[in-house]
Order: sequence, then structure tokens, then C-alpha cells
Amino acid sequence: MHRFEVWAPLAKSLSVQADGKSFSMSGPDEDGWWFAAVSSAGHGTDYGFLINDDERPYPDPRSQWQPNGVHALSRVYDQGAFHWNDEAFNARPLSSAVVYELHLGTFTREGTLDAAITKLEHLRNLGVTHVELLPVGSFEGDHGWGYDGVSLFAVHEPYGGPDALKRFVNAAHGAGLAVLLDVVYNHFGPSGNYTGKFGPYLTDAHKTPWGGAVNLEEAASHQVRRFFLDNALMWLRDFHMDGLRIDAVHSFVDRSAIHILEELAVEIETLAATLGRQLVLIAESDLNDPRIVTPRDCGGLGMDAQWNDDFHHALFAVLNREQPAGYYTDFGSLAYLAKALERTFVYDGMYSPNRNRRHGRPVGNLSQHRFLGFIQNHDQVGNRAVGDRISQSAGLGRAKIAAGLVLLGPFIPMLFQGEEWATNSPFLYFADHQDPELARLVSEGRRHEFDGFGWDPSIIPDPEKRESFLRSKLNWDEMPEPVHADALNWYRKLIQLRRAERSLNNGEPGNTAVTYNEDERWLCMLRGSIIVACSIAENAQVVPIHREGELILASQQEIVATGESVMLPPDSIVVIRTIADR
Repeated sequence: MHRFEVWAPLAKSLSVQADGKSFSMSGPDEDGWWFAAVSSAGHGTDYGFLINDDERPYPDPRSQWQPNGVHALSRVYDQGAFHWNDEAFNARPLSSAVVYELHLGTFTREGTLDAAITKLEHLRNLGVTHVELLPVGSFEGDHGWGYDGVSLFAVHEPYGGPDALKRFVNAAHGAGLAVLLDVVYNHFGPSGNYTGKFGPYLTDAHKTPWGGAVNLEEAASHQVRRFFLDNALMWLRDFHMDGLRIDAVHSFVDRSAIHILEELAVEIETLAATLGRQLVLIAESDLNDPRIVTPRDCGGLGMDAQWNDDFHHALFAVLNREQPAGYYTDFGSLAYLAKALERTFVYDGMYSPNRNRRHGRPVGNLSQHRFLGFIQNHDQVGNRAVGDRISQSAGLGRAKIAAGLVLLGPFIPMLFQGEEWATNSPFLYFADHQDPELARLVSEGRRHEFDGFGWDPSIIPDPEKRESFLRSKLNWDEMPEPVHADALNWYRKLIQLRRAERSLNNGEPGNTAVTYNEDERWLCMLRGSIIVACSIAENAQVVPIHREGELILASQQEIVATGESVMLPPDSIVVIRTIADR
């Protein structure tokens, strides 16, 4: 026996087709829901909904299993059948996390969840505490980034489907690793989204880069909000995720008295109390609005943390050897990098030339542990024309500087797959749309996406060609090579140092002080007892550290600290512990 239910206020009549037989559904009730109990249906039953006079069965908007793709029938999935053995696992506090973002399709040669399990030991040995998966909700085609999901409750079948995701989380917890999941609640993908046949999931009252906005405030929006809230609860409750990263919350159009993020925070807090587990919510936002991570009882929206793009942009624009273009024109000075390290946001109410307006507001007394810092992520690598890494565009010396400031800086550090060994694998934008016209439009749009960056369109790989996907797969065999082994050793030492030093785990504002010289191209970051000094000058520079200390880590062996200064070769970084604090 299985009870089918679907929200379909737009339907005049509705039937469920289960194993080829049709069953009339009763409804709609006052909220627009339809129901049918089918005695012959259960786990593994294929089904779809017949709407009005349409003879085609459509997949369930809340389908938890799409074994044959997003255009095909749904399949009943029993969430209670999997055997978990992670009862003893407790996730580290987010404030002590080292997050590792990965894309399942390219993380291993096989591109599956089961294959990813074999790499968990590497992540644990590296010092990672939280693994963040790019979206796993079902999307059209075999491969893609996952941000064009349309069956948001179903695990993309080429990754292995729902049971494989549970096996991965179970194994990660067994290895002592928490698992975060990237979810996309600001739009649906362009193909395979049939929600509009059931109800007003989208509204034309507001426009977004993807078309109509998700209906968070118009008529029937309470049920649309319920759809996304229930999705979040499912991942955390039924798949044992330890937290969610919420994509592009700045694209939400929600003027409700209770914002969708605040409502989500309340429900997740309640679930955490019910389960007795720590659950976290991380937002992606380019608003530079600290209210997103301000606790609800202080008038904020209650997210636990958010990505800090200002820190990334300031760091990348200083290290990268290209002339700043696009949004990087707002950055490029050591002064802006110093400001990001000390005060989190660069644009905290000041004028942004790229936006041609004032942007952001100060974070005030918020802990810097409410922000994630990084030099690479799927966007910042994949949205480069050829998907190159910082070690390729800026060189290994500057990549080590970036790693030092990320891993020893005041923010929760996040790494992107392969970064730790300076992989040669690019991370390109790729997709597998089945409609030739849609594929053509995506390819064409990709070529024009970089007009503001001055890149030659002819060098931009076609995202719809399978080669772009295959080139993005990590090459694990290169890791033992001297250059890559050296980079990996550097990352491991930095993470070990962050673990060992109390002052590197203090996120309180004011705990980081930065000095720099714009002309001589050096920067010095003081965090309690630890001094991090780096130089991107063309010639060796004497960098004043103003304290006597002992050298505990250096990116180049010949570096020597003398008294209250250190001589730094070009593109180098050192870590010094002050003598008074030994």
C-alpha cells in the first residue's frame, strides 16, 4: 500500500498511473492537494500523474527517485529501508571546520558516490572536517554542475541514486567527516521542470537571470515555500546531512514578514533539537548584508554562515597576474585585502565602481567565523574562460600564499577539489542538455558571458561537448609527482598548524591586524601569537614584523627570519610564532 499525494491546485482532474494502471485521485482539498491510496504500490513502483485530459504521465514534483531521468516516470522510494550505523557521529562545530567542496561527477574517474567513498581517507588525512557536495538533485542529461536541477527531491541517478547518497554519508560519518549539501532554491533548470503544470511554483511578477522568480510571496506561495522547506528537512533528516549550503539567496524575491531564510532557520533549529544533532545553514549571498548571518533573536535571518566573496575577490585580484576585469575591477590593492582580513567585507557601504553605486554594510561585532574564506570554488574556477586554477594563472608560489591566508586567516577555510595538490585539471562549465536548440543557446551564451573580462571567445570550451566534462575530472595519478606532492604537503602543514594554534581559531572581530606596503608588495597578518608574512614583489623584500619570533613554516627553504624582520624572496610566505607567546 502506498499513499500518493500531490499539490496541484491548477488541475481540474487528476489520476496517478502506477505500474501502468490508472487510479483516480480525490481532491483537491482546500489547500490544493490530491490523494490516492494504491494497495498494489510500494517501494520500486513506477508512477506518474495524469493531469486533466493530457495522456502523458508527468513525474512527481516531489519524486524521491528518478531512475530514468527527469522526463520519465517517478519511482516510489522507501526512506526507511536503509540501514544506518552512524549513531555515534557528531559533527565538529562549524567554527572549527575545514570545508572541502567537491563535484561528484568529476571528483573521481567513475563520477559516482560509491567511487567518492574511496577518497574519504585522503580527505581525513588532509585535515578536512566537512565535505560539501555540489547539488545532487536530478537534472537533465548525464552530467552537469547540478544547478539546473528540476527533480529536487531525487538524487541524480548517474551519481548512483538515493541509496548511494546514503552510503556516502554513512561512510563519511564513519570516517569522522560531516557532509554538507548544496541546494538550489532560487530557480529550476530550463528543461524537465514540470511543476508549472501542477501549481504556481514560479511567478512572472519578478524577473531573475533564469526567468520568472520562485513564488515566495504571491498567491499560493505558502505551499511553494512548504515545498522547499520540506526538501531541506528531507536531506537533513532522511539522508543524515549535517548542513546545507543555499545557493544565491540574493536571487530570492521575498518581502514577506517572515523571510524564507528565517522560516528555514526556525524549522532546521527545531529539527536539530528533535534529532539531537548539530545542523548548520550556510548561505551564498553577494549582498554584503550581515543580517543574513545575524541571529534571529537579534533581528537577523539566522543563517549560521555565508560565503565571503569580497575576501576571495580581494585575494585573487592581488595574486593573479592578469589585469583586473569584470567585478575584479573593484579590487586589486593590498589595502582592500587587508580590509577584508580585518573587517570581513571590503564593500561595507562604500561606492563600488563596478556596480556604480554604494554597496553593503559593516558586519559590526559579528564573529568572522560566520564567513567562509576561499581562493577557489566551483564558481570562481569554473566561471573563468578555461577553468584554470590559481596555481596555473598565478603560479605555485602565489598559490601557496593564497593557501596560507585562507587556512590561517580569520574565516572558516574552504578548499575546492584538487586545490590541495595544485591539480592540473581545469574545472570547466559543462552541461548535457538533450534539446539541440537549448544546447546551442547555452553554448552561445557561454561564449558571450566573458565579454566584460576581455577573453577571446574562441578559446572558451563548448560546455555542451562531453570533452569539457571529461577534461574536468581530477587526475589523482598526478598527486605523487614532486610539484603536486610539495603542494599537498604545504596544505597539510597549514591545516595542522591551524588545528594546533589557539589564536588561529579565534574568530572574534579585532583579532586580526594587517600591515602592508603597496609599493613594495608585501603584507603581514598578525593573529594573536602567529604572524603570517608574504611578498608578491619581483625582488626580495625585507618585511618588518615588529616582533621577535621563530620561523615555524616557510614556502621556500632559503627564507631566514632575523630579529624583527624577515627577508622574503618573490612570491613567498612565512609563518612566525612570536617569542613572547611560545
